[in-house]
Amino acid sequence: MFARAAAFAAVTVILAAIDGAAAQTTNQPPDTMAARVEACTPCHGNQGEGTSDVYFPRLAGKPAGYLYNQLLAFKNGRRKYPPMNYLLEFLPDPYLQQMADYFADQHPPLPPVATSDASKEVLQHGQSLVSRGDPQRQIPACGSCHGPALTGMEPGIPGLLGLRPNYISAQLGAWRYGTRTAKAPDCMQQVAARLTEDDVTAVAAWLASRPAPVTVAPAPKGTYVLPFACGSQPD
Repeated sequence: MFARAAAFAAVTVILAAIDGAAAQTTNQPPDTMAARVEACTPCHGNQGEGTSDVYFPRLAGKPAGYLYNQLLAFKNGRRKYPPMNYLLEFLPDPYLQQMADYFADQHPPLPPVATSDASKEVLQHGQSLVSRGDPQRQIPACGSCHGPALTGMEPGIPGLLGLRPNYISAQLGAWRYGTRTAKAPDCMQQVAARLTEDDVTAVAAWLASRPAPVTVAPAPKGTYVLPFACGSQPD
C-alpha cells in the first residue's frame, strides 16, 4: 500500500512537471529534466549513480536504448515491480525516452569496489562463466554480449560494472523465474534458464568485485557480433 501511494505521489510530481512547463514563476524550480526526474533520485541517486540500497541499480551512463526498453517493460508489465509499474503506468512513451536520454548522459564515477566474502573457488567459477561461458551447457560468456570490458554496447546492452552482487543475483533470478522478460527472442531468459543457483552466486560475486575500467562508456553499435539473436538489441 505504501509503495503504491508513493508511486502515485511520484507520478503526480512528474506529471505536474510536464504540465507546469509553461507556467514557471520565480518561485518555481527550473523546468529541466534534472528537476523532472527528481522522483527517481531517492532510489537511483541524483545522477543515477545508485544509492546505498543494494537492490536499486545504477542508471547513469547506460545506453539510452536499454534504459528506454526497461522503462517500457515496467510500464507494460514485462518487468514486475509494483512501485515502478505504478510510477510509469501513465507516462507517455516520448517522455520515457527523454528520461532514458537524461540518465544515459550522466557520468558520475563508479562506486568503490566492496570487499567480497566469496571464496576463491566461487570467484574463479564466476570469472570462468563471465569470460568463457560453458559451451557444454550452451551458456555463452557474459562478455560475448556485454563486451570484453563489460561496459555494454549501444543501443540496448547494458554494462555490468558498478552493480552490487545482491542486485545482479536478483535480476538473474528474475530472468530465470519469468518476473523479468524482454522482447522476443528473450536472450537473457534463455541464458539465465541454464544457470544454477551456484552459477548465479558466482557470476554476481565476480562481477561485483571488478574495478572500474578506464572508460565505462558502452561500445558503439556493431562493435562486436552477438552470439545469438536478442530482441532487446535489434540489428
